[in-house]
Amino acid sequence: MRWDNLTAPPVEGVPERAAPATPPLPLALPGATVRTFDTPAFAGMTFYEVRAKSIINRVPGTSRVPFEWTINPYRGCSHACVYCLSGDTPILMADGRTRQLRDLEIGDRIYGTERRGAYRRYVATTVLAKWSTVKPAYRVTLADGTTLVASGDHRFLSERGWKYVTGAMQGPARRPYLTINNRLIGTGRFTDGPKESSDYRQGYLCGMIRGDANLGSYHYATGSVHRFRLALVDEEALGRAERYLAIAGIETSRFSFAAASARRRAMSAIRTSRQRHIEAITELVRWPADPSEDWRRGFLAGIFDAEGSCSRGVFRISNSDDEILDHIRQSLAHFGFSAVLEDLALTNRVRNVRLTGGIAERLRFFHLTDPAITRKRSIDGMALKCQADLRVTAIEPLGLDLPLWDITTGTGDFIANGVVSHNCFARNTHTYLDLDAGADFDSKVIVKVNAGELVRRELAAPRWRGAHVAMGTNVDCYQRAEGRYQLMPQIIAALRDFANPFSILTKGTLILRDLPLLRQAAEVTRVGVSYSVGFVDERLWRAVEPGTPSPRRRLDAVRALSDAGLPVGVLMAPILPGLSDSGESIDATVAAIAAAGATSVTPIALHLRPGAREWYAHWLAREFPHLVPRYRELYRAGAYAPQAYQRELTARVRMAARRHGLYRSEPAEQAEPGESGQGGGPGERGGHRRLTKSPPPPAAEQLSLL
Repeated sequence: MRWDNLTAPPVEGVPERAAPATPPLPLALPGATVRTFDTPAFAGMTFYEVRAKSIINRVPGTSRVPFEWTINPYRGCSHACVYCLSGDTPILMADGRTRQLRDLEIGDRIYGTERRGAYRRYVATTVLAKWSTVKPAYRVTLADGTTLVASGDHRFLSERGWKYVTGAMQGPARRPYLTINNRLIGTGRFTDGPKESSDYRQGYLCGMIRGDANLGSYHYATGSVHRFRLALVDEEALGRAERYLAIAGIETSRFSFAAASARRRAMSAIRTSRQRHIEAITELVRWPADPSEDWRRGFLAGIFDAEGSCSRGVFRISNSDDEILDHIRQSLAHFGFSAVLEDLALTNRVRNVRLTGGIAERLRFFHLTDPAITRKRSIDGMALKCQADLRVTAIEPLGLDLPLWDITTGTGDFIANGVVSHNCFARNTHTYLDLDAGADFDSKVIVKVNAGELVRRELAAPRWRGAHVAMGTNVDCYQRAEGRYQLMPQIIAALRDFANPFSILTKGTLILRDLPLLRQAAEVTRVGVSYSVGFVDERLWRAVEPGTPSPRRRLDAVRALSDAGLPVGVLMAPILPGLSDSGESIDATVAAIAAAGATSVTPIALHLRPGAREWYAHWLAREFPHLVPRYRELYRAGAYAPQAYQRELTARVRMAARRHGLYRSEPAEQAEPGESGQGGGPGERGGHRRLTKSPPPPAAEQLSLL
């Protein structure tokens, strides 16, 4: 693929700065042009102009989505929605923790696999080499929400052996390749680790000291004695406890507690006998009336380091104190773990809390809580057995040659976000462009400046059969950048000239600029438009979707398009639990949608895929902390809200739609918000229904992917 310098025509009155791409650049693609614009609308944004290789992309697995072809002229989005971001690929390290792929170094110890007897088992291995290359990229999506970006030559371990991302049944490209519903092998998607907050440190000390320390004040006729002592064989846990105490202002002294022997390792200890220190430690380990999530994570890590074990596939925490056992079980239940209490029939009343759920739940515990002692976190030698739903649900070509990472290991594979994998692996979503998946997604936009000519060329190809094309399925094609680059008029004109049916999903009012073209296209082919309007609350809009047109402006656009004779469906998406799902909010939104002349309304609850989940949670904790417990409960099982909640939303929207004239009901299913944060359309799970007052438009069949 050849990347040519390209200079877009200047816009009068808009100063600009342009420079040819030179290393180090995100993308690292020769010939790209980097632009910034000195206007308030694009403050802090950078645009990377590239000449793409292809533009009409096929979406495999059409049984899950009601369209097969997409056009996306942009990568990245200036809407800045809080639910449209994702993170880097985590790799399972040999110490049981995770590290981002980009941060791996030669010599690092990670987990791979090897076959031993009848089973493939996890084994520790070494990173022998690391490099990056540029290849055509594909996105693989799994049923549990995992997203993997890789080259077509990348292989994943499936239930039917190693399979390439792409291949063919016959001819020179014949090789085993992934198809929809192939099940990949691994541990299941990884959980984010805790932040070392003051609550986490206090929880850790509570678990560790209550579990394994000597703490007390003793009063005698001759005076009082104050004593704290913690003795451990594992330096990792002792050092962490010592550091956490020091942060709390409690200095301790080290000493050798027991020398090594033929049967046991040496033990070191820390201690203090100052009264104020003993009083401070006693206060630190006091049970909190309302434990925070960070405290619970720390407590579970501390009590596991003190009294836990994980050997031969059995995870246990032992203690004789009923109060400690109750707190262990309550904290495990808080995070959705299943555990049983085992009576050991011993005279000292020691009992075990045993975690169930297999290796996936053990790893989730270790990643969620981060105990200090790494020897207890080992999965070395364990068989690859896991009940996680790792079925392939989509394989999507991205239409660009992208920089992809590759590492070589001693076993030839590694565990990437819960999947056994090797060769040419990329970081998730925006990061495969060598851009940060967080703020960069909002501030750095990839522009396929040759999109219009590519569409025309590909529509003219003899192999093209005039299939329906969906736009806005990845990021909003009418985001603010479109006002500068004006790619959509060229695309629509090409589709019009070839009488090719298409639909558009957008939040942008800029689509009205192209109304004459849309009307011309509608005279020769099927054209549909879907708008995403999740709520009409202006304050919520400013908090959640600050870079998008306001809901009122979007509804004005719906009215203008409807008045022009174009059928417009509205995706009431995403509906945000606790923020826009009240009866008052739903009724006001449906009333406004009906008044705008929409032909249908499809309610869709917020979907939090990996990466987006973490960013949205951070925003929610900052803006609406009182809602965090509710979201934790709703999304505990995964990316989707519970079916019961989705059905309730659908029923309430149906009633409101009938009140306001959108009275017919057509079946539709839940869709996912795309990278632009847009709601989707029918085609995913969830049992939603589309409420219409006339036959639904083609755009109402559209889905915002991934």
